[in-house]
Amino acid sequence: MWRHSSVPRTQFLQTVKQQGLIFPETDLPGGGTAPYWNEAAWYEFTGDEVEVMEKATEQLWGMCLEAVPKMLRDLDEDALRLPRGTLEHVRDSIRRGDPSIYGRFDLRYDGIDLRMMELNGDTPTGLVETAVAQWHWKEDMSFSEDTDQWNSLHERLVDRWRELARQGRVPGHRLHLFHSQADTSGEEEMTVHYMADTASQAGLTVSVQPIEMIQWNEHVDQAGRGRFLDANGEEIRAAFKLYPWEAMLEEDPVGQILLSGAELSPVKWVEPAWKVLLSTKALLPVLWEMWPECPYLLPAYFDEPRDLEEWIAKPLRGREGDNIVVHRADGTEVVKDGAYAGDRMVYQQYVELPNFGTAADGDNYAMVGSWIVDGEAAGGIVRESDGPVTDYYSRVVPHVISDALEPAYGQQLLWRTQRVSDNLPTLD
Repeated sequence: MWRHSSVPRTQFLQTVKQQGLIFPETDLPGGGTAPYWNEAAWYEFTGDEVEVMEKATEQLWGMCLEAVPKMLRDLDEDALRLPRGTLEHVRDSIRRGDPSIYGRFDLRYDGIDLRMMELNGDTPTGLVETAVAQWHWKEDMSFSEDTDQWNSLHERLVDRWRELARQGRVPGHRLHLFHSQADTSGEEEMTVHYMADTASQAGLTVSVQPIEMIQWNEHVDQAGRGRFLDANGEEIRAAFKLYPWEAMLEEDPVGQILLSGAELSPVKWVEPAWKVLLSTKALLPVLWEMWPECPYLLPAYFDEPRDLEEWIAKPLRGREGDNIVVHRADGTEVVKDGAYAGDRMVYQQYVELPNFGTAADGDNYAMVGSWIVDGEAAGGIVRESDGPVTDYYSRVVPHVISDALEPAYGQQLLWRTQRVSDNLPTLD
C-alpha cells in the first residue's frame, strides 16, 4: 500500500460535480473550504493486499451477523440507548427475513496489519465517491491498460436490487427512496439519487423524496391500523432510507407507529430494522467478547477502558468522530466536540492510523472504507485526515491496483516505522 502524489485533472472540481459529487469541498467553521475530493494524490494497492481486505471484510461481516442474536440476548434498550420496544421490532424484522443491501467497514490497514475500527451498517455514505468519481478518475488517468481498481460496488448494488425484485421484496417493482432535508451539503440527497439509479438499472420504478414528507393515513381498517403515504398520497410499500433507525424510532409519531404495530401492511424498509444493532458502537465490545483472538479485532469494552493503556472512547450513536476521546499512554488526550455528549461510551484499544505524510503534503492519516454488498466485499475508498481522528473534515482519495514504481526506500522505511505498533493483540 503506497501513496503517490499526482497532478489533478484540468477543471476536476467541475468534472466530479457533473458526475454527482456536488460536494467536493467541505465548509469550514471559520469560513472558507477544505478539499473533500482530493486527487492531488492516489493510493496503490497490490492484488494481494486487496485479497486481504476482501477476506477480512467478508469474515467480519459474518461475525457481525453472528453477534446480532447475542446482542438481543445480553443487552436491552436501556443499555443500547434505544426506545422501549425497539428490540422486539428488531426481532420481528429478523423473523420476516428482512433483507439488507449494503454496509461499510472502516478499516485500519497499512499493507501489513488490518483492524476493524467500526461498521456503519445502517446509513453509510460514500457511494458516489467510490462507485462513480474514483472510477472515472482512473479511466481519465494515463495508467496502463492492466491497471485495475478495487471497485465492483455499482454492479453489485444493481444485482442486489434485481435479486430483491425477483424475490418479491419490492411489491409492484415500485421503490421509494428517502433522504433528509436536514443535510444541506447535498451529500445525502445525491447518495440517495445514486442508489435510486442502481435500483432503476435493476428494473425498478423509483421515486426520491425527503423523508420529512412522509404522511400517515390512520384508521384504514376497523382495528385503527393505517398506512404510510408519500408526498403525493401514494402508499409506501418498499423504501430505502438514508436515515438512522435510532433517530426514526425516537421521533413522534413515526416511532410510536412503528413500535406499536399500527401499520396495516408494514413497509419493507431497506436497510431493515435489525441493522440498528450493526450501526451502534455497542457492536464492538460484543465482537471482542465473542472473538478475543480474532486478528482483525481490537479490544473493546463498555463504560470503562479496563486495562487498556491507550484507548479511544466512542459514543454508542456517534458519527464522524463526534464526542470521541483519544487517550494516550503519556496521559495526553484529544477530545472532540459533537452532538452526542452524554451518550453511553465504548472504549476501544487505540491504534493510530497509518500516516502517509510527507514534508510537502503534511500528515495524511489514512483509513480504508470497505464496502459489503449481499455478504460480499464490493470495493473500497480511502479517507485521509490531518490528524488521527477521521472526522467531518477528512478527504477522500482515489486508488488503483497496479504495479507502479514503489516510493523511495527511505520513504518506505519511514512509513513502516510509523505503522508498526507494539500494543496490538496477538493470537498467542
